Amino acid sequence: MNSFGRLFRISIFGESHGVMVGVVIDGCPPGIPLTTTDFEADLSRRKSGAKGTTPRQEADLPKIVSGVFNDHTTGAPITILFENTNTRSGDYSQFREVPRPGHADFVASQKYKGFEDYRGGGHFSARITLGLVAAGVVAKKIINPISIKATLVEAGGISDVEKAIDQAIADNDTIGGVIECVATNMPIGLGEPYFDSVESMLAHIIFAVPATKGIEFGSGFEAAKMRGSVHNDWFVDTNGKTRTNHAGGINGGISNGNDLIFRVPIKPTSSTAKTQQTMNFKTGEISDFVVKGRHDTCVALRAPVIIEAVTAIVLADLKLLNK
Repeated sequence: MNSFGRLFRISIFGESHGVMVGVVIDGCPPGIPLTTTDFEADLSRRKSGAKGTTPRQEADLPKIVSGVFNDHTTGAPITILFENTNTRSGDYSQFREVPRPGHADFVASQKYKGFEDYRGGGHFSARITLGLVAAGVVAKKIINPISIKATLVEAGGISDVEKAIDQAIADNDTIGGVIECVATNMPIGLGEPYFDSVESMLAHIIFAVPATKGIEFGSGFEAAKMRGSVHNDWFVDTNGKTRTNHAGGINGGISNGNDLIFRVPIKPTSSTAKTQQTMNFKTGEISDFVVKGRHDTCVALRAPVIIEAVTAIVLADLKLLNK
């Protein structure tokens, strides 16, 4: 399905090389100030153009076609559109015979019986995350004063991101990275036990972001190496503040008022200029294969704002549910 959320509910649509992509946001309360300028900062952070990102340039100008009147939300569904203007669909015709390793080309063709839009990955493309970022802008207004900041803390296995990018460019290859996300000014009580816990909801939507390969909260996998007496976060005041934050701001699936902290690994961009060997489905033989086109050396460079957006979407839904 292409929808997420219960009270604050989003539905994404479009294809990478189609006419447009976008999002419908249902459940947004009325009276929230909203204009196209509100989207500029986050959308610019997602754009390409910096070293290590794809040369494909799109204006990414949001067009609000419903749900906003006199610069305020009306309570009706908000529809936001983004036109695709810079496409080169011919770059992708070869992938019908030789699906790209690491991409969804093969499974999409099998699942949708060859009717899928394969240009640029179609609906599987990270271009669809424009709708997530747009919905995140609205969600951030709902969850105020909660503040969310995601940062690329590691790329290619090292903390020196620029050095890692330079080396990957020199090697004509791609690299991944690790994003750390911190939400401050968190209230106590968001989330429900088990299936609608803060971790469950975040993990659900985080894995919907292309290229994500995991998630860990607080001390994460390091917790398995610790003793309980060390891992426990001791309370230091009657408001619930703790001396440490190994739990990442969540106990029993519910926010405890401390900072929400989690990390997400982003895989290397599958489209690498390195020569690979893979199956040619037309000839039935293994052959050399090189991906041509415009691709990111490190897609993790553009992912922090997307992680922020989906975090805000979850917290907005949980905040409305909590009311």
